[in-house]
Amino acid sequence: MATLKTPITTSDHVRGQESAPITFVEYGDYECPHCALAHPTVDRVQLHFGRRMRFVFRHFPLTEIHPHAGIAAESAEFAGAMGPFWDMHDALFANQSSLSLPTIFVIAEQLGLSEIALRDALETGQYRNKVRSDFMGGLRSGVNGTPTFFINGVRHDGGYDYASLVAGIQMRLAADTSA
Repeated sequence: MATLKTPITTSDHVRGQESAPITFVEYGDYECPHCALAHPTVDRVQLHFGRRMRFVFRHFPLTEIHPHAGIAAESAEFAGAMGPFWDMHDALFANQSSLSLPTIFVIAEQLGLSEIALRDALETGQYRNKVRSDFMGGLRSGVNGTPTFFINGVRHDGGYDYASLVAGIQMRLAADTSA
């Protein structure tokens, strides 16, 4: 059973309270069609569990097959440094079919972010190490594709449809309370 090797820290992007009994971590790629399919499902799972869940998103850009995934992840990190990580995150998935540098700049502008500052951050690789750190943590944790989910530190090897994720979370909660 694969487990999460990199602990959650303040550098992670988290929705929910640290005290929540469920910690749900996704390693994802903004250009991965499977991640885009899972995105609304993850939102629905978060609504289902509400305050009992905290959700963490980590980058795992598969740049050899998704040429815009790396810059998308760095752009999300740029947005996060300015505040609206989750807005950029949602917009990148919503615009996946046209994902490109010009699309990312349009999204940034719509979020009130400076295109010049974003362009500079991408050119200098300002957020490349954070994305790489997420990726390497994923590799150490047994991530070999996207999306990959961890429920309370244990990799979820089932499907990423709503029923499978809810069942996996409920099973993990039951196992954690009986341990």
